[in-house]
Amino acid sequence: MGRGRQKAKQTKVARALKYYSPETNYHALEQELRGGRSHTDVATDDSRWNAVGDEDYDNRYADWADFDDSNERREL
Repeated sequence: MGRGRQKAKQTKVARALKYYSPETNYHALEQELRGGRSHTDVATDDSRWNAVGDEDYDNRYADWADFDDSNERREL
């Protein structure tokens, strides 16, 4: 037994989260929707990954990628 107190606490927390409404910053929302502030997103900034090209890895591992039908490595 003893679940009543735990359930009551969870219900209290859930109700507080459901009806919680922080003050909305309409100025910041307007700027965001208009694109007023431009910032570089970490996920879209690929400049740091362009230092090493794909062709460097393609050439380096090309010999290992060529397998015959029996999945054995060919002699170099």
